Amino acid sequence: MFRSHNVATRIFDRQISSPAPGSAVHYARRFYENLVPNYTMYEVECPDHLFRKFTEDGQYLVCFSRNHQKLIVYRPTWLSYSCKGDCTSTDLPPKARRFESFFTQLYSVSLPCTNELICKDFFLYMESNRYGLFATSTGQIHDATPVGGAVLGVPSIEKITFHLLRLEDGVVLDQRSFHHDFINLAHNAGAFLYDDLLAIVSLRYQTLHILQIRDSGNLVDVRAIGTYCREDDELFLNSHVQNIHETTVACFHSGLKQRLLSFIFRGMWNEETDPTLRVQGLKKKFYFHFQDYVDLIIWKVQFLDRHHLLIKFGSVEGVISRNTDLHPAFFAVYNMETTEIVAFYQNSADELYLLFEQFYDHFHATSRNSYTMNFVSSHSNNMHAREQLRCVKNKASSSLQFVKKMLASLPFNCQSQSPSPYFDQSLFRFDEKLISATDRHRQSTDHPIKFILRRQPYTLKFKIKPGPEAGSIDSRTKKISSFLFHPFLPLALSIQQTLYLQPAVVNIHFRK
Repeated sequence: MFRSHNVATRIFDRQISSPAPGSAVHYARRFYENLVPNYTMYEVECPDHLFRKFTEDGQYLVCFSRNHQKLIVYRPTWLSYSCKGDCTSTDLPPKARRFESFFTQLYSVSLPCTNELICKDFFLYMESNRYGLFATSTGQIHDATPVGGAVLGVPSIEKITFHLLRLEDGVVLDQRSFHHDFINLAHNAGAFLYDDLLAIVSLRYQTLHILQIRDSGNLVDVRAIGTYCREDDELFLNSHVQNIHETTVACFHSGLKQRLLSFIFRGMWNEETDPTLRVQGLKKKFYFHFQDYVDLIIWKVQFLDRHHLLIKFGSVEGVISRNTDLHPAFFAVYNMETTEIVAFYQNSADELYLLFEQFYDHFHATSRNSYTMNFVSSHSNNMHAREQLRCVKNKASSSLQFVKKMLASLPFNCQSQSPSPYFDQSLFRFDEKLISATDRHRQSTDHPIKFILRRQPYTLKFKIKPGPEAGSIDSRTKKISSFLFHPFLPLALSIQQTLYLQPAVVNIHFRK
């Protein structure tokens, strides 16, 4: 373990000693205790863009125009000036306060077709090929008529288009459109990327579209899970439909729902061996709640690996509600290859919570090509995060509500966490109510956010202050902040937004 906080000494120690097997990356990341953003450029002159995020390889900063028409991609170029001695804001040339001193624009491309706008909260990155997946859509229709098997009560969007781009030059390689459908694009909730597999959730038609992103840049259909589970299910049913009474056909559930009901039934059947108790148990637990199970619809999905999906089910009301905690929810693990449900839990199940607590990182399924994302701190791999979870659990009013609150985050939004080493809880301590690795807007504060060293001497290493340097004049105005940390450089952007459409205050935090 490093004892000195001098960079030169640490480099010398690295030359004469080697880390324990399997700890080389963690050993190297401790250098970030010295390499921190120690200077802030406040209210930087920059284009009035919507800043989305850095790509996981740190090569690109993805932005959108305010009118939601254009994608603008920058490359971090670090600083383009120098000065003698200690620099102060008065010593720096005027160009140093400009956004262009830190980033070079690579291109600006128009994505939307007629009447479509870019979804500012949606972006998925494929690191192996440096492809970016973006989405555009038309406006929502809340009282749309449910036709063609659509679910009653789910809004409709006339057109949703996914665009696959090569980030190097902004060339659109492929597109996939969904018509009169509803896909939750906010914070990547309706799509999940794992390696080269992409899952898109059609809430309106209750279908999981599995696509593959080929190295050539093509979006290829793999399977659609919902009404049918196997490729030949439709052919099989159509070939036998003439032998089935029409009223029987009308009672058919979708292939996925049928498998779910069968799994629940078999689970309750196997709970009892006595025939009388078995029948009584089925009446109370299955048949009494049968319609509730039938009415369940898919809310969200994520990959656990290349063959298994974690699917969240709930009521129709829960889909359009902002607070899904008020609605009952269930989780199912589905094997795409065997088309079987292999596990089913309610959102208050202690068994699922124990899996969540002990194997948290397995729920954050990351690409096999992703290097940095494998070191995001969690209560499964970090004792400090585990202690924080234990404190929250001890303060909870009831065990049931705590379990529901924790499991409400499942399935996780894809690529929703920053891999920056400054969020490594084995290195730094910070107030997670104000800032964290999770990609979310947070209520802003005029006080700086402190990053304190975890090891002795527990000193303050750096501060991140969103908004103007002198603070806001009107403290009553509600402000929100977002933070974009580079995945490995001591570079971060803080963006403070007040009123809608008012230009944001952008600060750049870097190592001087």
